[in-house]
Amino acid sequence: MQVEVRVFSGLEKFLPNKRFGEPMPVNLPDGATVRILLNKMHIPEEQVFTVLVDGRHQTLDYTVRDGERVSLFPPVGGG
Repeated sequence: MQVEVRVFSGLEKFLPNKRFGEPMPVNLPDGATVRILLNKMHIPEEQVFTVLVDGRHQTLDYTVRDGERVSLFPPVGGG
């Protein structure tokens, strides 16, 4: 199956030649979780604070489905 992944706010440093918010297709085996996706992309789990799948908050144990859009965000500060 294939999902579309976008990384934000510094997570792109783990993906050579990828820019902030740039969509990228990622092939995964059926039944893969967000955790498996992170492992495949070499993004450390502790660097990801928020996971959105098709605009809804999900956990690292969420099982992704073919065609879903996954957005990954690190912890950010500000005020």
